[in-house]
Amino acid sequence: MRVFVLTKNKFILILSALATSLLVFLFTFGNSFLFANKSKKKLPIYRVKRDEKVVSISFDAAWGNEYTQSLLDTLKKHNVKTTFFLVGTWVDQYPESIKAIFDAGHDVGNHSDTHPHLPKQSKEKIREQIENCNKKIESITGKRPHLFRFPYGDYDNKSIEEIENLHMYPIQWDIDSLDWKDKKCDEMCKRIIPKLAPGSIILLHNGAKYTAESLETIIEKIEEQGYKIVPISEIIHTGEYEINSQGEQSTK
Repeated sequence: MRVFVLTKNKFILILSALATSLLVFLFTFGNSFLFANKSKKKLPIYRVKRDEKVVSISFDAAWGNEYTQSLLDTLKKHNVKTTFFLVGTWVDQYPESIKAIFDAGHDVGNHSDTHPHLPKQSKEKIREQIENCNKKIESITGKRPHLFRFPYGDYDNKSIEEIENLHMYPIQWDIDSLDWKDKKCDEMCKRIIPKLAPGSIILLHNGAKYTAESLETIIEKIEEQGYKIVPISEIIHTGEYEINSQGEQSTK
């Protein structure tokens, strides 16, 4: 039987080799691990984890105003409350419509001041876009918005962090009607109804060509599925929450 004798010099050599291997490992992989953790992609709220059958309809308002009152009339007829995300330049043009939306009991959210691609903006410019629109809406409604939707649905960690720093909720959607592509009622319903799930957020636009005339049918078909339509402020979790990799918000 051979006996292995570990001398002091051999012990030092082994320790040195282990230390060298550890340094090589950290140099090769350590930075990538740290970078991956540091650069973890943040997500807005695409949908909300809910047990009850509730969904939200949202309208983005960035251009045109010829259909807004028709939308409000249909919503009133069906006693449905929704959420309108308004661009600051639209607020400048149609202050009476903002007041009508707010007075009817709908959420009034922030959709930026001039509708830029926020990831291309500096932190200072992002904050300016949000704050300027907030001030315009608050001057008409007396209430500061706490919901924000990204122009073009375009976001990055920097823009989400600025929204969170302003104690606002970044809101996306999980059902896109594509009404802005001039989809007609049947086409929109085919996109919306099969995808409904508790906590879904539906995207529409106040200025889309066929949205106003299709809204009543959309509401009726959603309700036929047993869903209640509520504003986004009533569907999201406002306490401690987390967002999973699919953009679903849930309580911690």
